Amino acid sequence: MAKTVGVPTVWANRVDSVSVLIPVINETVSLQQTIRTTESHSAGDIQSYVLLVCDRTTPESMAICHAYCQQQPNRFTLLHQTRPFVGGAIRDAFDGLQSTHVIMMASDLETDPNDVPRMIALATAHPNAIITASRWLKKGAFTGYQPVKWVCNYLFQLLFRWLYRTHLTDMTFGYRLFPTALVQAIEWKEVRHPFFLETIVKPLRLGVEVLEVSSLWVPRIEGDSQNSFFRNFLYFKVGILTRFMPPHGILKSG
Repeated sequence: MAKTVGVPTVWANRVDSVSVLIPVINETVSLQQTIRTTESHSAGDIQSYVLLVCDRTTPESMAICHAYCQQQPNRFTLLHQTRPFVGGAIRDAFDGLQSTHVIMMASDLETDPNDVPRMIALATAHPNAIITASRWLKKGAFTGYQPVKWVCNYLFQLLFRWLYRTHLTDMTFGYRLFPTALVQAIEWKEVRHPFFLETIVKPLRLGVEVLEVSSLWVPRIEGDSQNSFFRNFLYFKVGILTRFMPPHGILKSG
């Protein structure tokens, strides 16, 4: 995508440190598996984990988060969100990051932690780019996805790929690695799940390079999803409004 006049084009020159953001509501076994697998592959590349909790986080999940923070206080931080919902939690975490890059992923294993090494390796080769996981890319897949949602997701991707003139195959999957300076420069608006679309369409409008890695999606094994099916229609509003937003309306003023 062409560079946008008046917008910074260099957000990072190299990957020096990576933070991982993990929102937690009602996950226990899957949370521990997410961290264990990520650590087994990429402990040397990850500077810190930020565990995002709220008033609705269950006592069982909170206990696990506290245990990680007590056992490894230099690597694990507990952040009690102030903005509402999952997008608000991640926005809270964006504000305080000091690493050069950041990964946002889930605690329910719907974002496969085995993908982290490939995402970091690709970011190392392209530190100024966003690395995003795709369930539609060759070798990626959905397992246990509802047929109606599968069709709707596919059609949505086709529409917005055309609207944004992009090669991307999966613009709604909230599993991404960003240069930290980029996410701290953008004026985010969403707090619910459409925030995940916002995190790709606003960088696209700024001319940021985005690279995909294939990923396997599987349904959560515990807890309940916090995103209803009909709330997915809010993604259209975010995607369409952002497409025609001027770059100066995307970046924070000052």
